[in-house]
Amino acid sequence: MAGTVLPTTMDVPTKAVETSINPPKDLDAGALFVLKSKGSWMHCGYHLTTSIVAPVLLSLPFAMGLLGWVGGVMWLALAALVTFYSYNLLSLVLEHHAKLGHRYLRFRDMATHILGPGWGRYFVGPLQFGICYGAVVVCSLLGGQSLKDGHEMQFIYLLYKPNGSMQLYQFIVMFGVLILFLAQMPSFHSLRHINLLSLILCLTYSACAAAGSIYIGSTGKAPPKDYSLSDDGANRLFNAFNGISIIATIYASGIIPEIQATIAPPVTGKMFKGLCICYTVIIITYFGVGISGYWAFGNGAQGSILSNFMAGDKPLLPSWFLLMINVFTLTQLVAVTLVYLQPTNEVLEGFFADPKRDQFSVRNTVPRLIFRSLTVVIGTTMAAMLPFFGDIMAMFGAFGYMPLDFILPMIFYNVSFKPSKKSLVFWINTTIAVVSSALAAIGAVSSVRQLVLDAKTYRLFANM
Repeated sequence: MAGTVLPTTMDVPTKAVETSINPPKDLDAGALFVLKSKGSWMHCGYHLTTSIVAPVLLSLPFAMGLLGWVGGVMWLALAALVTFYSYNLLSLVLEHHAKLGHRYLRFRDMATHILGPGWGRYFVGPLQFGICYGAVVVCSLLGGQSLKDGHEMQFIYLLYKPNGSMQLYQFIVMFGVLILFLAQMPSFHSLRHINLLSLILCLTYSACAAAGSIYIGSTGKAPPKDYSLSDDGANRLFNAFNGISIIATIYASGIIPEIQATIAPPVTGKMFKGLCICYTVIIITYFGVGISGYWAFGNGAQGSILSNFMAGDKPLLPSWFLLMINVFTLTQLVAVTLVYLQPTNEVLEGFFADPKRDQFSVRNTVPRLIFRSLTVVIGTTMAAMLPFFGDIMAMFGAFGYMPLDFILPMIFYNVSFKPSKKSLVFWINTTIAVVSSALAAIGAVSSVRQLVLDAKTYRLFANM
């Protein structure tokens, strides 16, 4: 009957005693310099929270509007349970191999060892690189929109200068200049204090967003509430899958192994504690913003709940309150951008740095400065050129985040631990992998459909 017990840290079989010397003997410069294993479980919690809890959570009321009360709350809770379970499985697999003397610091290293070299080199590696760098581009775009205006939202610039003539790409460049300097921070571990601030900020702006929604909804300033779903069967189905895809993407990370790599050995149990910190924040922010926003605005909830705080050019809340929320979200976007730059930094340093020389030697500092700067410049340029990149990223999210966060952890666990095919764990993992694969395919179709519908509005360097 032991085979029916869900996996926990205590269930991990050990064939070797974990010591402080578990990483591979010959680390490349990317792993050695960027993924330094010096952090505590609390630092891990900060990194996890920043990688998952971002300003995109402000779109949860919109996602719930596509699903309705029952479907919205159910998928919000189910996604929390599945992702916590999935990330814990991934952590257990990493701990298991560390105890056997092989501590893997990167997602592609895991795939190479567990599934074979082709999986790491040609599938997991490029997939992770693409979605992480895509996240950097999206954050740069959102940062520019937060400084100016985006999708009919009045933000920092237009809030105080409604007739201003500055263009969106100029604000994206401003955001990029800030990232250009902060991107030079040497390692993932060096972001720990920034990510602690990020955790505090996401709690703060989520509380502000929930309070604003409740205030507007209870004072009659909001339009009449409508919680009904579409009468058209096809639209209702596509809306449901779009809502599920949005919720799944908001819970996604894609860099769990890299975050666990920052923990100082021994690693056993530390990731679980970090996940508990992260999911405490998730429950407070996701459910608070999603439920309050949907209650206040119903199907009228827009792509970001901040849009609903404006009635045309008239703010429904004090201007200083709106400014405060946008400053908090903008500041946290900086931290999220830096976190998702780390896989790119790791790859670049693996190619261009010398692990036998000191990290801060001229030999390693000059290439790091050049290539990190180039990475930020390219990402900023893409964000300025393609202000519709969010639609493209939705498609990548279906193809990328779903495999990395919902499918591969189940496969890794089943291959590594070989649970009995009669066990509950095996069938839970298999079911999650199969259902997630189907949702990824359907989500990809839905995102492509949305891309086609919006294509007529696309224009390079558009002032959206």
